[in-house]
Amino acid sequence: MDLSKLYKKQISMHEWFENIGHKDAQAVREEDYTRQERLKQLNAITDLPYDRPEIFTPHDILDTTEKFDRFLNENRDKKCRLRLVPLVPDKQKLRSVGRTVGESVDWFKEQNVEPNAYELHFLSFTENPQWATIFVINENGIFGEAVFGGHNQLTQGFHEQRPITFSFDFNSWELSEENEQARKHLEKIISYLHILDISAQQKVKESLHTDCTHNYIKGYFETVSDRDLPLQFIDYNRVLGKLYSDVYITPSQHNTGNLTGQTGSPGKATGSVRIITPGQIPNTTLQPHEILVCDVTSPDYVPLMKQAAAIITDRGGILSHAAIVSREMNKPCIVGTENATGVLKDGQEVKMDAETGTIEVL
Repeated sequence: MDLSKLYKKQISMHEWFENIGHKDAQAVREEDYTRQERLKQLNAITDLPYDRPEIFTPHDILDTTEKFDRFLNENRDKKCRLRLVPLVPDKQKLRSVGRTVGESVDWFKEQNVEPNAYELHFLSFTENPQWATIFVINENGIFGEAVFGGHNQLTQGFHEQRPITFSFDFNSWELSEENEQARKHLEKIISYLHILDISAQQKVKESLHTDCTHNYIKGYFETVSDRDLPLQFIDYNRVLGKLYSDVYITPSQHNTGNLTGQTGSPGKATGSVRIITPGQIPNTTLQPHEILVCDVTSPDYVPLMKQAAAIITDRGGILSHAAIVSREMNKPCIVGTENATGVLKDGQEVKMDAETGTIEVL
């Protein structure tokens, strides 16, 4: 599978929710568009390091204001991420990743957007990625995944190496594999979300309309780090945090002797295997008893995900976009089996338990 092509097809979380007609799609959309403001508020309360954007209006670029001219001259050849954040309800977010600032400006001009409808956010680009994490904090603990490498491996599920699943019950850590470096990085991350001062907790509640549990801020979070930036929080989402308020994940060692994976969405199912490659999607219809088996679920798979009794993938993570969408569709989903498309055969009857991540051929 050509991962470079898959990355080009990726969409934001709110677009996944819109594609399945989720009742909270608009709330997820608004939360996505305002993430920088929430991170800024957390930074003011806890000194949390975050991906602080350089913000401009389209008029700053088109009219070359003094402020933007200075920024462009200083950063023209630096790679960046550019987000065009809508200021009006009917517009979608646009983004460019990996271009230089100068190239991003040219790309922006080619979009011909309405000047008063967007705000431009120039963000850093990680060229030498180290640890990336994605996790939720709820009453049960802290649960998520970490990987050494690009952040998209976690959100999109196209990981080049198996992520480390982790949990912290507010007393002790459990990791799916022993890795002292990962554990220390995780401890550093959650230290910024651990608030002992009551007045600071009150500020969080008043300004962000959320609560703490065991003195940790509740919610869904994403972080990255690289050689030059030891740690940056890049997302804090309260809506996803509420959707995952009941999640409890037990990290497990991968058993190579059986067909196993991680829980993408809980539940159990028995059905007939249908292995579908990306090229087969347009001409495929699944029956209600069929279980979709594929390398990894991209946005193209959404119609088949809706039809399937359950979903099994070779790749993917427990909090990847597709896993979250499977959960919201109430479809049992096992991700990260590594070899389901090679081991299983079309038409086989299988019993899958997404609670334990096990798949049994009947």
